[in-house]
Amino acid sequence: MSGEPVSISRAAPEPWQPTPQESASGSGGVVNLSGLAESLLAQARADARGTASTVVVRGPHQRAVLIALTQTAGLAEHNSPPAATLHCLLGRVRLHAGELEWIASAGHLVTIPEHRHAVDALEDSVFLLTVTPPART
Repeated sequence: MSGEPVSISRAAPEPWQPTPQESASGSGGVVNLSGLAESLLAQARADARGTASTVVVRGPHQRAVLIALTQTAGLAEHNSPPAATLHCLLGRVRLHAGELEWIASAGHLVTIPEHRHAVDALEDSVFLLTVTPPART
């Protein structure tokens, strides 16, 4: 062996894995959620479904997604990741799971239950969804 570095071709990372740029930049980085929230809400208002989203943090153990919903738009019932929180930044949203429900206004943080749930916008809203992706085997 010559000791020369060897280039290894890799498949695209899974959504919960860091991209090469994220790995190279370490864990640093500051995201202006307030500015991004306004921009994303404008995109949601222009969207026929009234939704828009962008991933703001993607790492091996955590993902944060900024989601904008116009009034009456929502996220249909879906399974929950192992751990998740919803932090309402603008507006007011309803998180519901079966008979349980939580209303979150700007500044409220809700722990998402470990079972199927849905989210509805009670007014034009933006929230930060932070999740721990399922473990991969």
